[in-house]
Amino acid sequence: MLSSLLRLRSPGALVASRQFTRIPMGVARPRLGFTDLSTKFSRSTSLSHINARGFHTTRRLLENGKKDSSTYLFGREISTSQFKMLRSLLVTIWPKNKPSFKVRVLIALSLLIGSKLLNVQVPFFFKSIIDEMNVDWSEQLGTLGTVMGTMILAYGGARFGAVLFGELRNAIFASVAQSAIKRVANNTFKHLLDMDLQFHLSRQTGGLTRAIDRGTKGISYVLSAMVFHIIPISFEISVVCGILTYNYGLSFAAVTLMTMIGYSVFTIKTTAWRTGFRRQANNADNQAASVALDSLINYESVKYFNNETYQCSKYDKSLTNYQNASIKVATSLAFLNAGQNFIFTSALTAMMYMGCQGVATGALSVGDLVLINQLVFQLSVPLNFLGSVYRELKQSLLDMENLFQLQNYDIKVKNNPGAEKLTLSPIRPGEIRFENVTFGYHPDRPILKNASFVIPPGEKVAIVGPSGSGKSTVLKLVFRFYDVDSGRILIDGQDISKVDLESLRRAIGVVPQETPLFNDTIMENIRYGRLDAHNDEIMEAVKKVRLDKLVKDLPEGMNTIVGERGLMISGGEKQRLAIARVLLKRAPIAFFDEATSALDTHTEQALLRTLRSIFIEGRSTNVSIAHRLRTIADSDKIIVLNKGAVQEEGTHQGLLNTPGSLYGELWNIQENLDLEEELKRRDEEDEEVRQRMAREARQTTKA
Repeated sequence: MLSSLLRLRSPGALVASRQFTRIPMGVARPRLGFTDLSTKFSRSTSLSHINARGFHTTRRLLENGKKDSSTYLFGREISTSQFKMLRSLLVTIWPKNKPSFKVRVLIALSLLIGSKLLNVQVPFFFKSIIDEMNVDWSEQLGTLGTVMGTMILAYGGARFGAVLFGELRNAIFASVAQSAIKRVANNTFKHLLDMDLQFHLSRQTGGLTRAIDRGTKGISYVLSAMVFHIIPISFEISVVCGILTYNYGLSFAAVTLMTMIGYSVFTIKTTAWRTGFRRQANNADNQAASVALDSLINYESVKYFNNETYQCSKYDKSLTNYQNASIKVATSLAFLNAGQNFIFTSALTAMMYMGCQGVATGALSVGDLVLINQLVFQLSVPLNFLGSVYRELKQSLLDMENLFQLQNYDIKVKNNPGAEKLTLSPIRPGEIRFENVTFGYHPDRPILKNASFVIPPGEKVAIVGPSGSGKSTVLKLVFRFYDVDSGRILIDGQDISKVDLESLRRAIGVVPQETPLFNDTIMENIRYGRLDAHNDEIMEAVKKVRLDKLVKDLPEGMNTIVGERGLMISGGEKQRLAIARVLLKRAPIAFFDEATSALDTHTEQALLRTLRSIFIEGRSTNVSIAHRLRTIADSDKIIVLNKGAVQEEGTHQGLLNTPGSLYGELWNIQENLDLEEELKRRDEEDEEVRQRMAREARQTTKA
């Protein structure tokens, strides 16, 4: 096909009885061309610009005045980070260990070339048909009929073949693109789960999820644009310009070149101007999403304080900002489209005028005029794609940049080189030792200051103290949500900063203050403690935490959905479910951070006795962090923290007998408060009894 294409001449070369007289501008020469691109790709409809922590790497570089090296696309600067991002993305469609992906890419590219070659034939077949009709049919009816029939069939076949090859290309490349998106999304999700606690505490959930969604859509568009738009469009424009120059002279080429340059410059400049409007729209969109998400998550707080109107006004303000920015986006897009059409229409008018002059002087045939018209229209499609591709590619790169920045976020707490698995003592596992530990969430505000203490293995140990003394911080440091600023933490003699994180966290069970539950069944929420647990083991844990009565009363039993964050069950039931999850985990070390605060006194004491017997039997280390001192009075050891340091430690009775002890002071305060509450409750009960007796007396008197 290629050799016949390069030798293709005027219709006189195809029909011996027909010759064209040419002046130099119209000398019959090889003619190459492209037809329109019929394939459309899905478009990413928005940019992402998130101000949450972890997304401002590029902004910080600009504020510091640093300028990295750059590459260029369509004459516009692309930062090194975006260039590296594109390079890493191309690696996903050409992986080293997946030859099937490479084969698919090569087949798709081959179909692309075949589609373009067939497209080249279409304008010339059409020209031949027009010219063959411009003769005396009575003299050459048989020959012309045969030739025209052949040309018509070839015209239809070439056009259909081009479309067929294009659709086959899309179908084959679809699996490559989707696999690349899946790989990037999986890597990002895993990276998010590996990130340290500080990142997740400071994140904007609504903006984060939108950034991931936009990033994956951006990947889809960039892959399509890079492989099937940018290179083919550039090649197609060059070939069309070459055809016009080679066949019809420099005047046509000059108009074409000026059109391409003017169109490209106008598109790029206007798109850069519009980017600010798109960024404003997406900032407002992210803000509206965050406001809506916060309002729904904190639904109860909104209701408790009757602040529905306030939340609606905040949401309306964000939507108003989004509306105003979107109007600017729409009006600027209308200006861009009108300008693009004006430039192209002017060029088309000029070239058609030049072509008509050529026909009038005999330099061109009617078929040549049709050919020029088709070639110019053929040029309009890649030019239109050039504008849309540049706009969407620029937006998609920004979308992807947020996604890839997540992957490049530095994980502060991770396995150190050579980290070994935690090895627990086979006799009495679970000794925890703090040696001169200093730590603060902020450098200027230390929480623990040279704290040193030992939690003996297999014992029940309580950590108490005033608010802000660092009790919950102890749990976060042992679990390695954070690394200490100085000092070290040992478990069975091993520095936890030098052991494998997975093995460390597998050895520790935690019941936190806020009970995290999935929007799933009771059964699956408990099974989360050990995914391979059998149903019988789960039911045993349910009985130990006294949840079996609740389960029996529920219509769906263990298959009851607890709702988002467990809102369908009470706080006490959530805490018992969380305790059952930890029991199922069978960890040698268990932390309870105010784990029974939502339970009534009777249930709490019964559950604590059960837990103590379970941990004694399992020789597990049980660490309780508590404000209510009655819940930890039976502890083997009580560590009292104050202002980030260990002030005292001992047993309950020993600390009470120590003159001036902080524990004794806290105990007396709580006991007095409890006594006052008890007396107040009894007074209220007595008052109710007196009022009831008075009502009964009045009723008796009336009778």
